[in-house]
Amino acid sequence: MPVITANDGTITQINVFLTDATRQDRLIESLADTARAASDMEGWISSSILRSTDGRKVTNYLQFESAETARRVTRALFEAGLIQQSTALGRVDPGEYEVVFTLGK
Repeated sequence: MPVITANDGTITQINVFLTDATRQDRLIESLADTARAASDMEGWISSSILRSTDGRKVTNYLQFESAETARRVTRALFEAGLIQQSTALGRVDPGEYEVVFTLGK
């Protein structure tokens, strides 16, 4: 379960995929397969997949214990060919972040 906490050392990757409505569901399934594989790896915390209502975007929100963990897990997923399956279905704009502020009820 994802928990968003500021300044705790967690690394968040937010990957926004541009796709089209005919490939959006396949991209979501590919990202879900990748998340299932990552969930067995040490240092992985969570993955959340968001679908745009217009069918043109899919956003993958991932959390890792550290930047090193994020790189290690990403490298393993790339070596397994899982990342390539997703990038074949949409153009990705990846980003790595540290949460510095949250507010909520």
